[in-house]
Amino acid sequence: MRSSRRESALTRSIQKGVLRDPDRFKKSCWAQVITFFTIRRIKLIRSESHLFAKLRREVWNFNEDEYQASFHTSHGQQPLKAIGDLGYSGSTFFSTLDGCFVIKSLPRRFEYSFFQDDLLEPYYEYMCQHPDSTLVWITDFMIAPYVTLGTLFGCTPAHHIIMENILCGQAHDPNGQKWETYDLKPIDYFYPERDLLPESLVSEDTLSRLADTFNDKLHLWRTDYNRFWEAIQADTKFLCDANAVDYSLFMVRIPASSEPLVLGRPSPWRAGILSADGKWKYRAVILDFFWARHKLHAQAMSGVVQTFNIVGRQGPMSITTTPSEYREKFLLMIEEMLQVH
Repeated sequence: MRSSRRESALTRSIQKGVLRDPDRFKKSCWAQVITFFTIRRIKLIRSESHLFAKLRREVWNFNEDEYQASFHTSHGQQPLKAIGDLGYSGSTFFSTLDGCFVIKSLPRRFEYSFFQDDLLEPYYEYMCQHPDSTLVWITDFMIAPYVTLGTLFGCTPAHHIIMENILCGQAHDPNGQKWETYDLKPIDYFYPERDLLPESLVSEDTLSRLADTFNDKLHLWRTDYNRFWEAIQADTKFLCDANAVDYSLFMVRIPASSEPLVLGRPSPWRAGILSADGKWKYRAVILDFFWARHKLHAQAMSGVVQTFNIVGRQGPMSITTTPSEYREKFLLMIEEMLQVH
């Protein structure tokens, strides 16, 4: 029950934050005092809203009214739909009721500070120059303008990203149950965020979703292969230059006969690349690029797992590798998946 109340309060905070005009929001000392004692329903606003608005409208060709409409609900409806905890990070996930957007919390300081302080503006500039990038489209960044008891004690996360949902259209597709999803990372890495924790602390369902294998090939015509491979190389170079590691490729395989909804710019990796054998359409984006090697927590964690690795001999780890080495392994993983026709 408590968890349900917490989720309900958080979803309403996110909804109000998206629909609130950040230019009209003014901080005040009195509001800071009052909101400090808030536990669940914190105030959220959109950070750097002008940058994300330009990406949505001018780069990705979203209709702003439709974007806002995804967060509007009728009286009595929950603003967002809970997806659940998909890993060990403590993040919570929600989707809009129409399934067009996903909201992910960033409760860990080293993640949101990396995105906020180091990556946000370079990401904006890069996406302006690469409108068909395979990096996931982040449409808004929500922050709490006031410190509250809820955020101090970790009851309510104060930082959230809103991003496209490349599963958009599945719910309305007659073949929706045949859609296949894969969250792919280089398999020769040992992941301490997964392997250092006892299995008794998490469900089998959560374990099963942390790392996938794709035991097939992406059958692509030469032209599609060249465009996809060039985009992947450019995007991973951007992440490498930003010092990011531990990102993944989220891939969706859709029956070729399906014609699901496409949001905004009809980028090939979002509309779906038709396979050369005519059986599937492929969607793909790079996700979870919030772990930076230069952040204090990652450095401290690296020391822990390096010590653990000496004892456990688990092999190379995702957070002790260098960004260039991780990129090399990531590209090799994708290259081995591709079959050129």
